[in-house]
Amino acid sequence: MVRSFFSWSKVGEESVSRSSVPAGQFVVAIGDVHGRLDLLEMLWHQIDAASRLSSARHRTLIFLGDYIDRGLYSAELVDRLLEGFPGFETIYLKGNHDETLLRFLTDPTIGDVWRNFGGLETLRSYGVSHAPGKSWSQIRSEFADAIPKSHVDFFKNLKLHVTVGDYLFVHAGLKPRVPLEEQRETDMLWIREEFLDSTVNFGRIVVHGHTPTETPDVRPNRIGIDTGAYMTGTLTALVLEERSRSFLSTS
Repeated sequence: MVRSFFSWSKVGEESVSRSSVPAGQFVVAIGDVHGRLDLLEMLWHQIDAASRLSSARHRTLIFLGDYIDRGLYSAELVDRLLEGFPGFETIYLKGNHDETLLRFLTDPTIGDVWRNFGGLETLRSYGVSHAPGKSWSQIRSEFADAIPKSHVDFFKNLKLHVTVGDYLFVHAGLKPRVPLEEQRETDMLWIREEFLDSTVNFGRIVVHGHTPTETPDVRPNRIGIDTGAYMTGTLTALVLEERSRSFLSTS
């Protein structure tokens, strides 16, 4: 489901425009990639070019999770992420799809659930087929043999959230009126309407992915940048420098 774009109010504009990242920092957040390595490479060229116009000494690239599923190049995408991005400190957050991959490695009974939201594309990218007659236990064993240890370690070491200045970055969102230290991992990876429809001040502007919108969804308390890359061809990045804010996109 792609939610329609919300035309944000003047109140929201003022709230977001007062937010900032520390001086000397150039911060870029990237929405859900979902196996679209081609789009990531296109967006990276834009990010690299934009960073060269900045005088900031510290550059940070934050991925909001959901690196796999749906798109065709999940394995290749993880290889690319492990290479890093020159000149940037890189922070990788965990998405609900990434969590599901790890769950499948220990519990093959969730195979049907994973298949329903893109797991087969991920398995194929690692050379594992879902052929007739194969049990999920057999597929899990083949997948465990096929996926490199470096990839498993990548998924196991993903962070749940990170804060930079007046912004908090997380995959899906936060449960309203719950302190950050008491937030549940399930909510940070899966929450939708309770967070999306909330007008609560979370203390920082929450930058998130998880729920696709046609264009960046800017509200007084949050900014959503999942623009459904795997189905729209539009991968979006939010660029923050002191009080300035802009978007880069592959569309």
